[in-house]
Amino acid sequence: MRGEDGKQQELFSYVSLEDRVPLDHPLRPIRRMVDEALLALDRSFDDLYDDDGRKSIPPERLLRALMLQMLYSIRSERMLMEQMDYNLLFRWFVGLSLNDAVWHPTVFTKNRDRLLEGQIAGEFFRAVLEQARRKRLLSNEHFTVDGTLIEAWAGQKSFQPRRDDDDAAHPPPADGGSNPTVDFRKQKRGNDTHRSTTDALARLYRKGSGQEARLCYLGHVMTENRNGLVVNTRLTLATGTAEREAALAMADELPGGQRRVTLGADRGYDTKDFVERMREMAIVPHVAQNDSGNRRSAIDGRTTRQAGYAMSQRKRKRVEEVFGWMKTVALQRKTRFKGPDKVGWMFTLAAAAYNLVRMRTLLAEPA
Repeated sequence: MRGEDGKQQELFSYVSLEDRVPLDHPLRPIRRMVDEALLALDRSFDDLYDDDGRKSIPPERLLRALMLQMLYSIRSERMLMEQMDYNLLFRWFVGLSLNDAVWHPTVFTKNRDRLLEGQIAGEFFRAVLEQARRKRLLSNEHFTVDGTLIEAWAGQKSFQPRRDDDDAAHPPPADGGSNPTVDFRKQKRGNDTHRSTTDALARLYRKGSGQEARLCYLGHVMTENRNGLVVNTRLTLATGTAEREAALAMADELPGGQRRVTLGADRGYDTKDFVERMREMAIVPHVAQNDSGNRRSAIDGRTTRQAGYAMSQRKRKRVEEVFGWMKTVALQRKTRFKGPDKVGWMFTLAAAAYNLVRMRTLLAEPA
């Protein structure tokens, strides 16, 4: 018997959102870990808000929504709010009921900026990492460090000669348009003479010879070698020494003890100063040797002859998996924010999202 194509929709739904999400859905373990991390941040949330005044968006829901934005590569807050309006899975993850109104994108953005002021991303990252530590997913002895370019939210045309604050306003473009045609050929442009009018702290930088120079920041991560989880992050201005300086800063935060700690890195870290500083910190530098041309590597036979050195060199390449996921999935290839504070906040949050996905896979019960 043929069913009828009824036009009248049911007024009420008697199935809860919890029942609509399959028990084996991959978001369920992530939601449990996120809720546990948010519970640890309860006191920090209280310090951000006054006791009086109009109630804001709950910070727990804000962070869950930001997690969704990264997990599903939603490129704007407006699109995120649109999908939360009709996507039942998103409503369930954030904590909205079927009848709850979705926030205006501007309201969502302003409430998110309040979390930035409280450095909540770093605390959330550490709360997620603590769960991994309790579940014995982290190595306390072997680590890897590396950096990657985060393209700034600024175009090449905004990179203009520096002007003093008391100078006159910029002259109008020669062709009279807001997006003029600019020819950079045979022009010498550098960070000492130019800066971006869109993001003043973005630096023109290229990571290797033959590559295009771009306005960018540098994002740095330290991973442990057992399961490839991120244990520390940094975001710095793009300079030639930023990777080694960030590595030293993150290495200085490693917990001390009687165990012998190793730190793997690529050959860009193979400098005498960096290797000596590592050894002063009682860290064995498992850095790839850079003996190209007439260079002399700072890593000698007392390090390379160890069996652990070859293993660290194999393991260190897994850090590229972190950067690959953060750039292709978590929207970190080209940032949508200006200034190192906001860019670094989202970079750390993306690292937390990566850890959540990785931990879900590691903790999954075998079939």
